[in-house]
Amino acid sequence: MTELLDQLRRGDTSVVWRLDRLGRSIRHLIGQLEALGDRGVGFRSLQETIDTISPSRRLAFHVFAALAEFERDLIRGQTHAGLVAARAQGRPGGRPPRLSSNHVRTARRLHEHQDMTVQQIGEVLGVSRTTVFRAF
Repeated sequence: MTELLDQLRRGDTSVVWRLDRLGRSIRHLIGQLEALGDRGVGFRSLQETIDTISPSRRLAFHVFAALAEFERDLIRGQTHAGLVAARAQGRPGGRPPRLSSNHVRTARRLHEHQDMTVQQIGEVLGVSRTTVFRAF
């Protein structure tokens, strides 16, 4: 945000796709809005069609910011409940690994024998070199 403020001048308008791109909590969003206002910079959110030119539009911003934070909290709670339920059934949560245990063994063998670089191993397995390093 500091870099953005350095670029903006009085009379400019800062545009974001959604409110949650500007801040993670309503307190943070309001603080960012105040920082912009102190600099004489307007604000506009494309998704919620909000801007801060007039007091009524600022009120709409605060209402939508509260709703966006509420939605994020609901999603976070649902995700957590889903992970707890999955673990209770013996399933690990999260994204499945990109490499199977056989792929990891093969990659280690190739790397240990110095047959291929990590980059080449990743290309053969269809993953990034970071994924190969993480598997080691």
